[in-house]
Amino acid sequence: MDALKVSSKSSPSSVAGAVAGVVRQHGSVEVQVVGAGALNQAIKAVAIARGYLTPAGIDLICVPTFVDVEIDGESRTAMRLLIEDRHGMMPSTVDLREHAGGHPGGQDPHHTGRGPSGPDGNTLDQRESEGHRVY
Repeated sequence: MDALKVSSKSSPSSVAGAVAGVVRQHGSVEVQVVGAGALNQAIKAVAIARGYLTPAGIDLICVPTFVDVEIDGESRTAMRLLIEDRHGMMPSTVDLREHAGGHPGGQDPHHTGRGPSGPDGNTLDQRESEGHRVY
C-alpha cells in the first residue's frame, strides 16, 4: 500500500476519513506531504481522524520523519507521517507473575501482542517495500 499523499488543496475531512478507514483496517497508515500547506492540511486531518476513532478506543499518534522523494525529475525533501494506534505500539513484555500463579503463557490478557514493528508484525521498511495505497 502506498503512502497517502496530501497536498495543500486536500480536504482535511476527506483525508481524515481515509486515515481513519486505513487505520481501522490495517492498524496504521503513512501520509506523505511536501510543503508547509500540505503539512497543515495533513495535521488537521490527523486531529479530525482522532475524533473519528476515539469512540472506538483507538488513540492515534503521529510520528514524523523526513524522506527524499523525486517529483518531476527533481529530488525534494518530504515529510512522512506514520499514523497509528498508540496502544498498538506497546512493546512485547514478559509477565513475571507467571511464576507466582499469574497469567498462563506469561502474557497479559489485555496485551495486544503488536510490538513496535507495527500491527501486522512488519517493520516500517517492510511496510514501505509492500507499498501503501494512494488516496
